[in-house]
Amino acid sequence: MRIGELAAAAGLSTDAIRFYEKIGLVEGQRLANGYRDFAPETVPWLAYVRTARTLGFSLAEIVRHGAELRDAPDQAESLSALFAAKIELVDARIAELGALRADLAARVGTGCPLHANSARPGNSG
Repeated sequence: MRIGELAAAAGLSTDAIRFYEKIGLVEGQRLANGYRDFAPETVPWLAYVRTARTLGFSLAEIVRHGAELRDAPDQAESLSALFAAKIELVDARIAELGALRADLAARVGTGCPLHANSARPGNSG
């Protein structure tokens, strides 16, 4: 299918598909007339990409793990491992954000929030 048909079927713009092709997420064959031709199975793959993005995976992660997941003998097990790793990253980020929130909260009402007690050099607290 041509890029316009793929874009309509996948609910994406042709520019997005060109970008995805450039970074290796999808592959189109060039016809003699220069048009791109995509296999029909590209549509469900792009749905997978959209879902993965919604779940917090970057395009780089999807590119990196895409071939591995398509070729995995047990995709559910492979996906579960990726999800577990992503949960660890999310938990770490939540902890970082909690610490940042606590630091910001400690600075509220200090007169000069950039010079709060916890931010002074030499202060261990």
